[in-house]
Amino acid sequence: MAYALYYWPTIQGRGEFVRLALEEAGQPYDDVGRAADGPDFDAVAAVLERAGAVHPPFAPPVLEASDLLIAQTANILAFLGERHGLAPGDDAGRLWTNQLQLTITDWVVEIHDTHHPLGPSLYYEDQQPEAARRAAVFHEYRLPKFLDYFERVLGANPAGDAYLVGDRPTHADLSLFQVIAGLRYAFPRAMEGAEPAHPRVIALHDRIAARPRIAAYLASERRIAFNEDGIFRHYPELDT
Repeated sequence: MAYALYYWPTIQGRGEFVRLALEEAGQPYDDVGRAADGPDFDAVAAVLERAGAVHPPFAPPVLEASDLLIAQTANILAFLGERHGLAPGDDAGRLWTNQLQLTITDWVVEIHDTHHPLGPSLYYEDQQPEAARRAAVFHEYRLPKFLDYFERVLGANPAGDAYLVGDRPTHADLSLFQVIAGLRYAFPRAMEGAEPAHPRVIALHDRIAARPRIAAYLASERRIAFNEDGIFRHYPELDT
């Protein structure tokens, strides 16, 4: 199946979770906004207003698969997971994997809100005092809470602690890898202190990074570098 991914062309953002799944599955896809002649924001925006769309998407990422337009990161990943071996074959396993994916989605929102606690319509510079307070709470309470949870999930997996669900990677493992990579970029000081207490989570990150298709993707030009326009932003004053 040929896929078209609609996402903003200059940031990893939420689209990166979809890219990782497509890369691991070995599925070709058109990253629509990243045209040969440069970023094409208009092409991405156009899918939101496509004439005749019965189920119009609210925001990117949007995956086009034949006659389907699928939005919302976790929804897209559930679709890809079932079709390309990135989710278990049974209902209970797929639901558990999706539950973990939705928990990661909650985590991503909290990470984003460390630098935009008043919302995305204001620049970071317009909400720095509030961001400093939000980041301090995140580091003290929320970062360890999420890390502790996924460390516990890995330890409780009956198939072993290599992956979150079963004995092979799912889309949730790929997404957890992306979160850890992003946190290392955004908060290197905080992560240096947090990582020793979460060896299973860090081992999973390293295991995913070493998978052949993921390693090739990470080394390629298809992987957009972390930057201060995406979800994971490195503001030293927030890395306490």
